[in-house]
Amino acid sequence: NREGDLLFSVAKDPVANAWYSVNGERLGTYNGHTGAVWCVDVDWDTKNVLTGSADNSCRLWDCETGKQLALLETSSAVRTCGFDFSGNIIMFSTDKQMGYQCFLNYFDLRDPQQIEDNQPYLSVPCNESKITSAVWGPLGEFVIAGHENGEINQYSAKSGEILKAAKEHTKQINDIQTSVDLTMLISASKDCTAKMFDSTNLEHIKTFKTERPVNSAAISSNMDHVVMGGGQEAMEVTTTSTRIGKFEARFFHAAYEEEFGRVKGHFGPINCVAFHPDGKSYSSGGEDGYVRIHYFDPQYFDFELEA
Repeated sequence: NREGDLLFSVAKDPVANAWYSVNGERLGTYNGHTGAVWCVDVDWDTKNVLTGSADNSCRLWDCETGKQLALLETSSAVRTCGFDFSGNIIMFSTDKQMGYQCFLNYFDLRDPQQIEDNQPYLSVPCNESKITSAVWGPLGEFVIAGHENGEINQYSAKSGEILKAAKEHTKQINDIQTSVDLTMLISASKDCTAKMFDSTNLEHIKTFKTERPVNSAAISSNMDHVVMGGGQEAMEVTTTSTRIGKFEARFFHAAYEEEFGRVKGHFGPINCVAFHPDGKSYSSGGEDGYVRIHYFDPQYFDFELEA
């Protein structure tokens, strides 16, 4: 969450978890989904939690009590979800599967009628390529979505039209995360790169190259650093030698695009990485079923990359 005292995790089981980030103690669970949970988000004052699942539903929870506040049913799996900065408007995208189209849906939580009738105030169809990751842009004016074909688009939250588009990646975008002040975003792609963009005009700023697909990337809040997690697809792990599957988190300098460190630990591909809002620790979730929180040493903060 925004203060960083809680960490929310979802996995390929039907339970969403909330943990204390300081000691890894579990605060509680959000029970109700009946399929793998693909995405989770929490609003800025940690009141509500939003989850999207393969059981064709997006659910809103009371963060403190774990009570389900709303159930939004869809016709296909919910792949991404998110609160805008006010916490009043939510967006979620559904998968293109079983003959159904990929949609980006916007609900206003201040209007109980929308929730009751399961009728979003705006529903944007994505005909060409399905959305694989999405995040709110600054000021809640648009959603920045990454697609299966490597495109990144800005969808207006008022009209639903595409405001800006960028096609820098050649393959599917696995993850998009913004910087703390929402001015920049980083996209992680199957084409073995992560790229940094300006979030208002989608101008391409930096590229970070690796040898294997990048599943997730995050921007540090207080250092010019980027962390990336990857490895192969989960289903390809068994077909390659154990030495090849490198499941390290990799640190790159944001300005010089140079790798300066790696952190071992996971024994499966890393699906997700995130920095603590204060920049003093980071967490990673892997295909091995573990969420690991790493605290940086004091040396990390004095580190200067020799250009």
